[in-house]
Amino acid sequence: MELPAAFVRRVVRDLGPEEGAALCAALDGVPPVSVRLHPVKCGDAGALSERLRATGAVPWCPDGRYLAERPSFTFDPAFHAGAYYVQEASSQFVGCLAGDVAGRRVLDLCAAPGGKTTLYASLAGPDGLVVANEIDRRRASVLADNVRKWGAGNVVVTACEPQALGDFEAWFDVVAVDAPCSGEGMFRKDAASRGEWSENNVRMCAARQEGILAEAWRALRPSGRLIYSTCTFNRDEDEGALERLLERVGAEAVEADVPEAGDGWGIVCGRVGAFRTYRFYPHRACGEGFFAAVACKAPDSGGRVRTPKARRTLFAPVDKAATAELERWVAGPAKMRFARVADTLYGWFAAQAEAVRTLSEAVPVIYSGVAMGQLFKGRLRPDAALAFFAGLDRTALPVAELEHDEALDYLRKQEFAVAALAEGMNLVCCEGRALGFAKRIGARVNNLYPNSLRILKSER
Repeated sequence: MELPAAFVRRVVRDLGPEEGAALCAALDGVPPVSVRLHPVKCGDAGALSERLRATGAVPWCPDGRYLAERPSFTFDPAFHAGAYYVQEASSQFVGCLAGDVAGRRVLDLCAAPGGKTTLYASLAGPDGLVVANEIDRRRASVLADNVRKWGAGNVVVTACEPQALGDFEAWFDVVAVDAPCSGEGMFRKDAASRGEWSENNVRMCAARQEGILAEAWRALRPSGRLIYSTCTFNRDEDEGALERLLERVGAEAVEADVPEAGDGWGIVCGRVGAFRTYRFYPHRACGEGFFAAVACKAPDSGGRVRTPKARRTLFAPVDKAATAELERWVAGPAKMRFARVADTLYGWFAAQAEAVRTLSEAVPVIYSGVAMGQLFKGRLRPDAALAFFAGLDRTALPVAELEHDEALDYLRKQEFAVAALAEGMNLVCCEGRALGFAKRIGARVNNLYPNSLRILKSER
C-alpha cells in the first residue's frame, strides 16, 4: 500500500523536498530488527547475541542489539524464558531519559504491550516500583503476560482510565506517557497503519493526548520527571502536545538533566520550552519513526501527595508456616513480603509492598509482584510466573535441563522425555533458562506450562 498522499504532502512541506523524499523512501524500505537483553536472565550475553546473529549494539541502550534478520522468535526457548524482549530500537531511547530510577516509583501510563515497561522495571530494580497501565483489557492481558515473562517482580499492571491514576497526586517520581497516536512512524513496519491513517485521526489523537498529559502531570511529584513519546512524525501530536501542556502548567515545568545524544546516532534534537525533544527519522537513525521529550516538574510547584480512598480489601495475611514455605522459594527472602489474594499467594519486594497495597485497593489491578502459587498440605504448588521470576531460588526444587527440541515440546505442552525429570516437582530449563514447571509421577509427566502461553505454530 502506498503512503497516504496527504501525509506525503505534509512531510515534503515540513521537511523540504529533498529531506521529505528521503523520509518517504526510507518508509518503503526494510525495517531493522532489534532486541533488548534481560540484564539478569540473558546469561552469557555474548553467546546469546551471537546465536541471535546480532550485528551490533543499539548505541543508546546498553542491552539493545540489532539483528542481521528477523529470526523465528516463536521457536527460540530463550525468548519464552524472557531472556530478551523484541523491542524496536528507537523506543529503547526512553531509558536515556528516565534518569536514575533505582528505588523510585515509575508510572507507565500507556504501557501495552510492555517494551518500555520491562525496560523501566530493569532500571527501577527491586527497591523500585513500576505501575504499568493499559485501559484496554485485552491489551492489558498481553501486557501482564510480558511482565510475568520478564520476571522483575516489581511491576503492577493496572487497567483503568488515566484519571484514576492521576488521582494519585504527586505520588510518582517518573511518569511516562507513550501516547496513543496516528502511528506514522510505523508505516515501514506495519503496512496496515497506512490504511488506518487520516488527517482526522491525527486531530483526534492530539485531543486525546492532551487529556492524558494533564493526568500524568497531576500524578508527578515536584522534581519528578515526565517522559512523553509517540511513534508519529506530525507536529500536532508531538511538539504541539507539549505546547498545550505548557500552556496549562506554565512555570511548573523545568528542564531535566539528561545526557546529550551521541554524534553518530542520527537523532534530531530540539526544545519546546522546558522540554528537550528527540526525533528519530528512519532515513537518519537506525530505527523506526519516534518522538520523545522530557522535562521535570519544578521543585517548588506545590501540591501534596494524595491517594484515593481504599475501595476494597484484597490482601489477606499468611501465617508463619506459610511464610516459611514461600521464603524457601526466593533468593532474598528478607527483602520480600507475602500475602494471599483470593486463592493465590503473591510476593512483593518489601520496599514497595505498602505502595502495591495502596494501589490495589483503589484501582483495578490485573497483576502485581510475582504470583507464587497455592499451598497444599503446607507445600507450595508453584504458579507458572514463579519460574520466570529473576529472584527464584533454584535450590528449592530439582532442575530439569532439556535439549532444544525437548524444550519446544514442553512449550507446545506436549509429551517429552521423562528421564530428564526427578520424581515430583521440577523446574524446566533450556540452556539454564527457566521455562516453567513440570511434575513427574512415576513414568508420567504433568506438563504445567500455561495453556495461554503454549506454542501453537508449526515449524516450517
